[in-house]
Amino acid sequence: MPISGSDVVLYDVRDGIATVTINREERMNALSTETWDRLDEIWQQFDHDSNARVAILTGAGAKAFSAGGDLKEFADRGIKNIAEVRKYGSRYPSANYSWMVSKPVIGAINGYALAGGFLLAQRCDLRVAADTAEFGITEAKVGRAAPWSVPLVWALPSAVTLELLFTAGRFSAQRMYEVGFLNRIVPAADLMETARALAAEIRDNAPLTVAAHKRLFYTALDTGLTVGSMQADDICRVVYDSEDCQEGQRAFKEKRAPAWKGR
Repeated sequence: MPISGSDVVLYDVRDGIATVTINREERMNALSTETWDRLDEIWQQFDHDSNARVAILTGAGAKAFSAGGDLKEFADRGIKNIAEVRKYGSRYPSANYSWMVSKPVIGAINGYALAGGFLLAQRCDLRVAADTAEFGITEAKVGRAAPWSVPLVWALPSAVTLELLFTAGRFSAQRMYEVGFLNRIVPAADLMETARALAAEIRDNAPLTVAAHKRLFYTALDTGLTVGSMQADDICRVVYDSEDCQEGQRAFKEKRAPAWKGR
């Protein structure tokens, strides 16, 4: 029986690292309206969870990170686009251009990341992939479109992005690593261990600094060099005024690990 309800996406926190798992293995982790809504709830939960400093997003099973939107559901309901999805009660903002999450999100891409699955991978700040993973913006094969692909203008060379969009073909993990889309590529058996090791590096850093660096990076993408630099000064002011800044300096002087408080 297909999984439904809150179990379509799972949330677990261990050692300061949240793991978010799209849990529809029987449907290649396809993104139903229910799945989108659950993801939105979880991102809000994660952002307010004082026990979690970084998240890993992955898919259940070994075959698919996510094969994209649940086209069977969309066909049954006659859904065309995000506006149509909202008719069925779905808020669907995860399909927008930002999750508005202040903490880092790492994609652990365990298999196919196609269409909406590629969107989710793109929304992650960092990406680790199994060497068996495949990527594609496959909308042109089914008469849909990918308005969410605009950030790839900054993330990939134009020829690579246009090939993805025009051909709707699948790119190997190796190719996506070579063009800079992936931070790590590892054997499938090592995927979650590698993702957790990367998450632990982030977790152990000053949380206010990490959050400020994420915010200033995406702000600069929106505003450009001059305005982005001025806004970065404002964004980072809270870091310099924080207790953690003083603690970090003391810890450096005393040659010990800092005890971050996030304030």
